[in-house]
Amino acid sequence: MSLRSLHTPYDGSSKLFTIGLKPLDPTDWIDVDHHLRDHLDEKDRVLGRHPEEVLAVEPGTEDVQAEILELLIPHLLERYPDQYRLDGNAVALPQAFRRVRLDDFVPPLLTASQLVQDDLVIMRKGETGWRLVAGCLCFPSSWRLRDKFGKPMHQVHGPVPGFGEGSRNNDLINRMFDNLQMPVVRWNWSLYGDDVLYHPEPGNQVKRFGDGDIADRVFFRLERQTLRKLPRSGDILFTIRIMIDPMEAMESHLEGPQLARALIDQLQALTPEQLDYKGYTAERQRLIDRLERIAAPEV
Repeated sequence: MSLRSLHTPYDGSSKLFTIGLKPLDPTDWIDVDHHLRDHLDEKDRVLGRHPEEVLAVEPGTEDVQAEILELLIPHLLERYPDQYRLDGNAVALPQAFRRVRLDDFVPPLLTASQLVQDDLVIMRKGETGWRLVAGCLCFPSSWRLRDKFGKPMHQVHGPVPGFGEGSRNNDLINRMFDNLQMPVVRWNWSLYGDDVLYHPEPGNQVKRFGDGDIADRVFFRLERQTLRKLPRSGDILFTIRIMIDPMEAMESHLEGPQLARALIDQLQALTPEQLDYKGYTAERQRLIDRLERIAAPEV
């Protein structure tokens, strides 16, 4: 078994509970891989089952939603010509066996979401700061769009240790949003007990790893997050791309022992508040024991 993605942000380069923004080449804005069809099919299923949970748009955001489509479609056509092509008033995705119409009477943000594996969230500056004014969130990592919709940044991040109102991190994020010029990227990661994409429940309520040995029941849930200020509206588009890898694949990775050791160090460094938020309070030692077997395999 091998890692499904090429990314290992848990190697210590993207530590939890830090901002960690890095410049992003605009040509690498949206990431598309061989899971495109499966992820878009799963989006369809989630939207069919939970439409009010995963799509929310404020009145007055129609223009910025259209602006996103105007940026997204040319980017996809140029960056991924094998996966996307224009087909009349639609975008054809031949490898995903679908055709997304551009003239349907649906929010443009929904149309945009049906083209990419990423979830899409729009932030707008208002009297209370940057607010979440629209989103299509099919693959949440332990949060619900309805709980954050319409709220300013400090309330969106309120449950995250060290990111609430009045915190240094919250002030830094607001200043960065104000001054954002070029696209930026950051990584987040978590450990889950399954490879399900739709996880709206809070981290400390997620089904974890069951009883006994957890060797084959731990998955890395990686989040590739980008921020891009939209040139016409001045709003910010936040994209979230989920990638899932089984921990057991680390055993065959060339740098598996080093990755495991870096992950152990980070789990040991988490505070009680951070452990509770992530849902690792009762599981940290079991996870560390599992990683120790990877970090020091028997000869």
